[in-house]
Amino acid sequence: MTWIKTFGQGEASGRLARAYEAAVKRAGRVFGIVRAMSQEPAVLDASMALYQRVMYAPGGLARWQRELLATVTSRANACHY
Repeated sequence: MTWIKTFGQGEASGRLARAYEAAVKRAGRVFGIVRAMSQEPAVLDASMALYQRVMYAPGGLARWQRELLATVTSRANACHY
């Protein structure tokens, strides 16, 4: 299994601290998938922006359907996120 050095909330400053604060506001905590990108806060911000665009886009699938597809895809890929 791959090991990635991550930064905890207590270690975060600047852009990463703001990203973590947004994660807590959005999801109630900082999940591992967010911490996995903590080495590169710009990548984390871009990833979260893409996620929000996909999940909250107008039209097409309902939000719950998008979440269901994400869950099924994660399960099929043996990803616990």
